[in-house]
Amino acid sequence: MAVHRFDIAALSAAPWKNGGGVTREIVCSPPGAGMEGFDWRVSVATIDKPGPFSAFAGVDRVIMLLDGAGVRLRSHDGRIDHRLEVPYAPFAFGGDVALDCELLGGASTDFNVMSRRGRLRAEVRVLREGGNIAPVERGLLLPLRGRWQLNDIECEAGAGLWWDGEMQQWRAASVDADAALVAVRLESTTTASPDN
Repeated sequence: MAVHRFDIAALSAAPWKNGGGVTREIVCSPPGAGMEGFDWRVSVATIDKPGPFSAFAGVDRVIMLLDGAGVRLRSHDGRIDHRLEVPYAPFAFGGDVALDCELLGGASTDFNVMSRRGRLRAEVRVLREGGNIAPVERGLLLPLRGRWQLNDIECEAGAGLWWDGEMQQWRAASVDADAALVAVRLESTTTASPDN
């Protein structure tokens, strides 16, 4: 499958069911899978009201603050109590856990990665300088600040690319001094069967 380019500003915004914000979906794979059947999904969400986060059974999540004051995420059992207030710092948690979201100030915008446990494992990291991104069959690259050269493709902040089903290797080079890029790699996992 080819490399797909996207611009967050051009993506349609879908309101949350609870009215707490809106989501711009970048990719949901396989196509047409919907919220119950995806293997992996990446989106950008704006949160402007406190309220619950939806639980996703069998899904692992990574969330990262892009801008705004951030939010506090708390589970009912007390195992998770995290202040998502530092931009570009990925926070991983199990999607099975229902979380309450409290605003730390005004509205904030977050980057979200969801992967189906037992099928895929997501690695999310932020690059401040250029570097190599190891080969992987599916992933996403999004400049957060500055301009980036991704192999022979130049991308501005807010406009990136994703791929699925074909091994890709990338050389990322920052053109600007204060640049940042989020790199998402999704590797296949195998669940071992218990011996009989």
